[in-house]
Amino acid sequence: MAARDDGFDWRRIVFGHEDLPDPDYPLDHVPKDERKGLISLSAVLLGLVFFAGTMWAGAEVSAAMGFQEMLSAMVVGHIILGGYVALLCAISAKAGLTTVLLARYSFGRVGAKWADLLLGGTQVGWFGVTIPMVAIPTATYFGLESAAMVSALILIWGLLHMMTAYFGYEGMEKLSYVAVPFLVLVGVLSIYLAIGDAGGIDGLLAQTGGGEMTFGLAVTIVVGTFISAGTQAPNWARFAINSRIAFWAGLIAFLVGNSFLFLSGAVGGAVYEVTPQGDLYEVLVAQGLATVGLIALILNIWTTNDNAAYAFSVAGAEAFEFDRKRPFVIAGCLIGIALALAGADALLLPWLELLGQYIPPLGAIIIADFLLCWRDGIPRMDDIQFTSVRWTGVIAYVVGCLVAVLTAGSIVPGVTVSAPIPGMAALNGMLAATAAHIVGYYALEKTGILSAHRIPEDADRVDSTR
Repeated sequence: MAARDDGFDWRRIVFGHEDLPDPDYPLDHVPKDERKGLISLSAVLLGLVFFAGTMWAGAEVSAAMGFQEMLSAMVVGHIILGGYVALLCAISAKAGLTTVLLARYSFGRVGAKWADLLLGGTQVGWFGVTIPMVAIPTATYFGLESAAMVSALILIWGLLHMMTAYFGYEGMEKLSYVAVPFLVLVGVLSIYLAIGDAGGIDGLLAQTGGGEMTFGLAVTIVVGTFISAGTQAPNWARFAINSRIAFWAGLIAFLVGNSFLFLSGAVGGAVYEVTPQGDLYEVLVAQGLATVGLIALILNIWTTNDNAAYAFSVAGAEAFEFDRKRPFVIAGCLIGIALALAGADALLLPWLELLGQYIPPLGAIIIADFLLCWRDGIPRMDDIQFTSVRWTGVIAYVVGCLVAVLTAGSIVPGVTVSAPIPGMAALNGMLAATAAHIVGYYALEKTGILSAHRIPEDADRVDSTR
């Protein structure tokens, strides 16, 4: 039955106009005439990383290690995170593809479904974890702290966060142009006031921690703050005019921007007695800026959550090979709201630890695979015959995760046991996955022992973004 042009049509709301392509190309390469510049892309990616949970994590690490030790862990962690994301962004811009579509090349058509589940599922969970972080302070600010009112605000904010993701890149871009400059100004002001209240830089550096966190675990948490979202940065970086712009936009957001937020949380948590320690709103309340704090928190969470919703929508589109993302925006947001109502926000730090173990090997394999196989251009998806499962990538991913878990010391987040492998879980997992993929590619795939994709000699290669 054809959709009517007049009156209410729920199918058009959910699926979009059936005669027009999805403007965000969830199952295709982004064409040249839809590419964006550095300012646009940086605004969207900075909106993604400006997240109160990063501040919370910074405060927790600082409280456990002391301020100076935290700085060392922050620098190491963000160099790893920034470099990793910047490379992924450059690759995605060259191919014009989302992370889950890039995963088809590395893991096969069926193998990529694990990436859909892992990346899409974690972002649905992220959506649920973060909604209460704005709903509860909103209720507190207006003196409406009953459980029923908090639940109502969770529903309201969840639906608002869904709206900008529903309208795709353009909706997130417009919100970020407003939010990012405001959040930068507020963050700088907050750090300035906190340093003054701490008695200057020397007083801040004198802060000592409880000593209950190892350096490796701290770096894993630093990386874990945005490793899942960073692995999905290609969802937006694919719109970049060229690989150079995508690389710098990723580096600016995930090295500079994320470090700024992490440091803001560490400074606030070291100086003020707030709960949860380092939360953006609580720190600004302690500084006498409650109204500014609430506005900043609203923008902070909103710009992160609409990106999370967008990420799980394109993962859903790939998983079901459906060329519209809107149904998955709606379905994923409703699941996230349900998780928020169930109290998922209590799991933030264990969640970050888990992401720091299981997400990095996936992105590392995509990077290694690009350097091994696709440097001269990725064949267009319509021209390549994907194998169902590309075992070199799958085996390498399992190896990377195993090494990360053994480095972390436990498969259960929050449970610390003696780690048989020294070092940092996120970095070790990426290095192990990369090495395993290189060995598997030359020893098993190039020799014909394991199957690979079939690429016709006349296949058209995407190489429009040098």
